[in-house]
Amino acid sequence: MRITMIGTGYVGLVSGVCFSDFGHDVICVDKDPAKIEKLNRGAVPIFEPGLDQLMARNVEAGRLSFSTDLKAAVDGAEAVFIAVGTPTRRGDGHADLSYVMAAAEDVAGALTGYAVIVTKSTVPVGTNRRVKQVMAKVRPDAEFDVASNPEFLREGAAIDDFMKPDRVVIGVQTERAAEVLAEIYRPLFLRDFPIVTTDLESAEMIKYAANAFLATKITFINEIAALCERVGADVKEVSKGMGLDGRIGNKFLHAGPGYGGSCFPKDTQALARIGQEHAVPQSIVETVIRVNDAVKTRMIEKLRDLCDGSFNGKTIAILGVTFKPNTDDMRDAPSLTIVPALVGGGAKVRVVDPQGRREGEALLPGVVWQDDPYKAVQNADLVVILTEWNEFRALDLNKLAKKMASPHMADLRNIYSPRDAKRAGFVRYDCIGRSRLAG
Repeated sequence: MRITMIGTGYVGLVSGVCFSDFGHDVICVDKDPAKIEKLNRGAVPIFEPGLDQLMARNVEAGRLSFSTDLKAAVDGAEAVFIAVGTPTRRGDGHADLSYVMAAAEDVAGALTGYAVIVTKSTVPVGTNRRVKQVMAKVRPDAEFDVASNPEFLREGAAIDDFMKPDRVVIGVQTERAAEVLAEIYRPLFLRDFPIVTTDLESAEMIKYAANAFLATKITFINEIAALCERVGADVKEVSKGMGLDGRIGNKFLHAGPGYGGSCFPKDTQALARIGQEHAVPQSIVETVIRVNDAVKTRMIEKLRDLCDGSFNGKTIAILGVTFKPNTDDMRDAPSLTIVPALVGGGAKVRVVDPQGRREGEALLPGVVWQDDPYKAVQNADLVVILTEWNEFRALDLNKLAKKMASPHMADLRNIYSPRDAKRAGFVRYDCIGRSRLAG
């Protein structure tokens, strides 16, 4: 089938590349000429493991191309996916749908025959019906259907998630649209991956409800971790004991410095606003948002304690600033709350991250970027593990401790243990929801 993907951000680019690998002819469109020029050179503007090779293979096969010409790309397309950003709107927490509606208007003006307009962006309930109204107003004569097809891609594992999904959710109004989407996802259907076909509103709600539930699991275990610290329990053992219950599961039960990223923060805020608008407050979700912010603040106090009550004049090495490993995404990362607090408190901050520097240089002013963890901790007063990159999972703790002026560690991802730290020569060590070394 011929598919047009509007938007070459994270969702649009990954989806477009993967659809082309299914055997479809895909044109990815973006208004940014520099981004399209880069893609046409074979360069990938985001970091996602394996995406560069998959993209190159399908470009070479003639199934994948990139363009700024939306009108030409839409001409003859059987499905047009809208995969533009829906950031949180300033001031009220709503999802900003201006990019979605602008894309819908542009697509309507470019249609030359029947097509299914598929919203891939995460949008509030009712948005797809609005998209249909906007398009019909621009082109009353156009023949099209609107469908909802929310994405469930984990950054760092997006290709595997697309090719081996837990489920594919499709919201449609007509049988014709359902048939087009079924043909697009036929390679997954043939391998028995679940395809959930439902109405527009249910598809929209599934995305928000799923992300809010996962954010709730993370926030729940972070609150339990704080309690574990007070009562002497080990949150890693608690998480293991909980996760073995099949009704609960072990995923998203890892205590840390709070969730971040492109989805959970904006989707929980948007769901809370949807509830308020319809006089059905989402009290659990609202609490999750508040507690997650408090978790980040609690991390700052942990670090302050390890610096004897003040950051002023201290040298602190931060290992990892992206919101999770295997991505260069800095959106709503805990580092964006924690690192500025250190700098603002008078600390000299050195940062090491395998992929975070490209975005992080602008987002984290006042820090020194380094490539080597051992160089970063030279004469430092504190080392903080903030993102659990593999590069930080097998550090030589003895070497690390010996290079520091004050061998203090804040392991905010529970990679190591108090016993490991003590044997290596760390005088003080703190983590999340476990015992610590107090100097």
